[in-house]
Amino acid sequence: MTDAPLLEILHTDDAFVVVNKVSGMLSVPGRGPDKIDSVTHRVKQMFPGCIEQPAAHRLDMDTSGLMVVSRTAEAHRELSRQFQQRETEKLYHALLEGVLEKECGTIELPFRLDVENRPFQIYDEVHGKMGTTHWRKIAVEGGFTRVAFSPVTGRTHQLRLHAAHEKGLGIPIVGDPFYGSGTGPGQMKLHACELSFTHPVSGERVTFFSQPDF
Repeated sequence: MTDAPLLEILHTDDAFVVVNKVSGMLSVPGRGPDKIDSVTHRVKQMFPGCIEQPAAHRLDMDTSGLMVVSRTAEAHRELSRQFQQRETEKLYHALLEGVLEKECGTIELPFRLDVENRPFQIYDEVHGKMGTTHWRKIAVEGGFTRVAFSPVTGRTHQLRLHAAHEKGLGIPIVGDPFYGSGTGPGQMKLHACELSFTHPVSGERVTFFSQPDF
């Protein structure tokens, strides 16, 4: 683990930890001992007494940015409920592989897992489940477009598919190895830069910020 990036901790209290995940790091351990290194594994090492399954939500391995990790069972139940009931607010920034003409809009696409090509997601009007994302263009920078995504639903690969698919924005995210021209982990320019939720103990609304490095 000497070559692995450090896990940046942005906030910690008795209920949860907020981290700034780097692109290429797993949110939770994968299958096999070679894939144990992850956000939750490191949090459990850093905070003795942390529950065994602390993730209330996940970011794709290729996505960077804000992730909240529960330390107690009570916090995990409440935070999981907030994510499931869509009571959290999330904002992502992404860099797209081309110039986007439109200024803003909402994408609604039904998609599902491609069981023959996991974890790839495919558009499917019949069997797919709807994913909804609000978006706005921030700037065009040297042939690339910087956009802000506000997902309403939290489907697997939602923002990546909504960016790349012809019925979405039609331009993949830079470095996306599944839907774009990325060639490996740690290259994708998609960052969770704002996360709001209700503190599971105090009941106050809390918001965390993280600027992308692209």
